[in-house]
Amino acid sequence: MAGGGCGPLLTALLAAWVAAAASEAAPEQAALREEQSLVLPMTASNWTMVMEGEWMLKFYAPWCPSCQQTDSEWETFAKNGQQLHISVGKVDVIQEPGLSGRFFVTTLPAFFHAKDGIFRRYRGPGIYEDLQNYILEKKWQSVEPLTGWKSPASLTMSGMAGLFSISGKIWHLHNYFTVTLGIPAWCSYVFFVLATLIFGLLMGLILVVISECFYMPLPRHLSEHSEQSQGSEVTHRAGQLQDAEEEKDDSNEEENKDSLVDDEEEKEDLGDEDEAEDEEEEDSPAAGVDEERSDPQDQGSLREAREEVEPDETEEDAPEQPQRASDTEVAEGTLRQRKSQPTDKGP
Repeated sequence: MAGGGCGPLLTALLAAWVAAAASEAAPEQAALREEQSLVLPMTASNWTMVMEGEWMLKFYAPWCPSCQQTDSEWETFAKNGQQLHISVGKVDVIQEPGLSGRFFVTTLPAFFHAKDGIFRRYRGPGIYEDLQNYILEKKWQSVEPLTGWKSPASLTMSGMAGLFSISGKIWHLHNYFTVTLGIPAWCSYVFFVLATLIFGLLMGLILVVISECFYMPLPRHLSEHSEQSQGSEVTHRAGQLQDAEEEKDDSNEEENKDSLVDDEEEKEDLGDEDEAEDEEEEDSPAAGVDEERSDPQDQGSLREAREEVEPDETEEDAPEQPQRASDTEVAEGTLRQRKSQPTDKGP
């Protein structure tokens, strides 16, 4: 009975001793693995090491399956780093969210090549052979570098690193509330909302105090004088605008009056022209009648002149023919003068 009761007790003690020994040996094995690993863990304090020499960086997360698949290839690549004259590092985005923001990592795993402070994104597979050929054949030279504001060393990416680090701290605090303390998630969200509002109010109060310290208020009489001057300026401007509008209205009225006067003058001119045309039309028949009357008289006078000339021609000899021609010309000239007289005495 006693021997049968001691057996299970000894077995339990032996199992507890084995478990304690395994728990003590696990950290030692992990530390041994880390010592044997040639991959350098990068943090926010030592990441500037990549600014000198040639580096290959890997961004990963412990929960990422794709990152876990490339761990062995990355260790092999790090062991051959001395032959390739390159340093190999890794960044845990959970522990170092600031570095993930500095390099603007959006997918995992992410690989970067650095050569004397110039960074390039490696988009190939995380296989040892591809990584080795990327360095030996210098394929990184054909990749566009991250320059300007995209460079991890730029001021813009430094601000992005600060934002990512703050978000990481908030996430750790949320996990502490929900996992460690067992607080519901909605209580954690309410806490962060209230903290954001209070922080905003405090920042606004600080800005007001700073502005009051640097901005000296004016004395009361000076402030009243400035208000009066501003009011006079406003009234003066309003008066100027009103005067300008009145001048515009007056000019428009004058233009309208001028246009009406011009229209009336044009109408009067057109009426005078029509009356002149009507008078000319009335006078033209009378002139035609006078011309018709003058034509028989002229014809009769012309006949009388010819009859007077003909006896003279019969009495005179042939040498006197030039004188007869001149007499006919004189008679024709008198007839023309008679014809012209009625036309000159017209309307």
